[in-house]
Amino acid sequence: MKLEFIDLGKLSVSKANMRYAKKAPDVTDILPTVRKRGIIVPVLVRPNCAPDAFEIVAGARRFHAASIVANERREAGHDIEPMPCAILDEGDDADAIEASLIENTARLDPDEVTRWECFTRLVKEGRSIDDIATTFGLPELAVKRILALGNLMPRIRILYREGKIDATTVRHLTLASKSQQRAWLALFDDADAYVPTGHQLKAWLFGGQSIPVKHALFATDGMTGIVSDLFGDDQFFSDADAFWTAQNAAIAARREDYLAVGWPDVVIVPPTEQFHLWEYEKAPKRKGGRVYIVCRSSGEVTFHEGYVSTKEARRIERGEVLNTGQKTPRPEVTSTMQTYIDLHRHAAVRAALTGHPGIALRLMVAHAIVGSHLWSVKPEPQSTRNDSVRESVECCRGEADFDAKRREVLALLGFSPEEASVTGGNGDAYGLVGIFLRLLPLTETQVLDVITVVIGETLASGSAAVEAVGSEIGIDVVSYWQADDAFFECLRDRQVLTAMVAQVAGETTATANAGEKTKTLKGIIRDHLDGANGRAKSEGWVPKWMAFPPATYTTRGGVGTVEKAALVAAARSHVDEPEPTGPGAVTDPVAPNTDAEPVALAA
Repeated sequence: MKLEFIDLGKLSVSKANMRYAKKAPDVTDILPTVRKRGIIVPVLVRPNCAPDAFEIVAGARRFHAASIVANERREAGHDIEPMPCAILDEGDDADAIEASLIENTARLDPDEVTRWECFTRLVKEGRSIDDIATTFGLPELAVKRILALGNLMPRIRILYREGKIDATTVRHLTLASKSQQRAWLALFDDADAYVPTGHQLKAWLFGGQSIPVKHALFATDGMTGIVSDLFGDDQFFSDADAFWTAQNAAIAARREDYLAVGWPDVVIVPPTEQFHLWEYEKAPKRKGGRVYIVCRSSGEVTFHEGYVSTKEARRIERGEVLNTGQKTPRPEVTSTMQTYIDLHRHAAVRAALTGHPGIALRLMVAHAIVGSHLWSVKPEPQSTRNDSVRESVECCRGEADFDAKRREVLALLGFSPEEASVTGGNGDAYGLVGIFLRLLPLTETQVLDVITVVIGETLASGSAAVEAVGSEIGIDVVSYWQADDAFFECLRDRQVLTAMVAQVAGETTATANAGEKTKTLKGIIRDHLDGANGRAKSEGWVPKWMAFPPATYTTRGGVGTVEKAALVAAARSHVDEPEPTGPGAVTDPVAPNTDAEPVALAA
């Protein structure tokens, strides 16, 4: 067998060809490919009885398609291309029929996965959907459906190729996210689970299910309308409208964040549209790469950073600059000029602010409430792993009194009374200015009320500041605390308990019970505090650790409040130390004016 290019006029269809018929065959499916690419696969021919003539044993449809194209080119005045032919050795009709049958039956249509592998390679080589459709004689929609197999996980494609998944199921799975595909595979692998297929799969993907909380891009703590499954493993939004209102706001904020860091364009793909990754190629930010935010009806949002369309990728390869549609107008001033303006205005404002302490105080309070890139203030979390301790603090008088004052301040600032705290803002400029403007018309007393709550919320538990303030005010802890179950649960030391018994019951009782178990010692203390079981009631008792100033029961140390009290005492002795007098003594260049009036806080 040898390969030659033979003019169409020297060819005819052999009667041995299995597709021989007086009527020309239908070639509409391959005609577009022949018009664009010509005949790629040679036809099988054998010499005819006429000189230099050949008859086609296999390839009649290709011959008829080539003849139609030849007539079109002839009418247009173009040259006619010869036909690639594989010439068989001379033989009888049986050989020709056998060759025709083998050639036609061996030409099986490739499965869709094989087509996807082929089409994907063509796309990477720069072929467009139209080119592929024309080459293979397929509608563009059919090519797109095959390329959509690229959205599938490799294992799903393997199952489809092996015939374990039908075409309808696969086409629905191409619309699923990767997490949905993984969930479907888990059901597929579970012999006892129901696996949705066909049209049931479409309902499983897009309807009849709540939106998982894990898909939310926003904080869900404290939100209503969230339900859990029977096992508590998964949570869902029962109100889809409320979810999408918050989710769309979060998506818009993420889009602004992307634009702020220099991405030239950010495209939000809504759930009603499809995003096929095979239609795009990676491109860096500096070359016009976009961010595509793909939203699905399930609530899931995927962020694809740095992509351009295939056509745009070819333009980038040619060195062209993309027009992303986000042209930034040239600013009125340069960055250096803006810095010049900002620094001079800043210098003028802070110099003038020294003459307006009331305004300065209100601005400082606004910073403490909202925060900024220079201020980092957050409320004391009052955290503990012990449930009894947490409940004890939440129910104590000090917490109740402070919460009542906090609600008054929340109302004063226009906050919701259900806010957990006054402080703890996110540092945004709008919120900072808003609080500052609300503080300006407040009276001195009202501003001081706000300050007391702000500092109360941001006062670190267990800090030296707590000790310093408590000692300065002279707090009587008895007014805010009484021994409860949580307190006694935390008591474990027998030596300490014996010393406490001596406090509430006297040294005689303490000595008599020194060898008793801790449970017995706790019972004696409880009886004296309550005046129960015939014991004398001990009024106003506070453990040494909790008093202001605090003290220890043993010489072992290790009491945090006592250590902080020592620190405060050292600082106070340094502040109260008398200034040196006499020759050579160094004093402040400007003595304080003790007769001056207090600075008014009013704005």
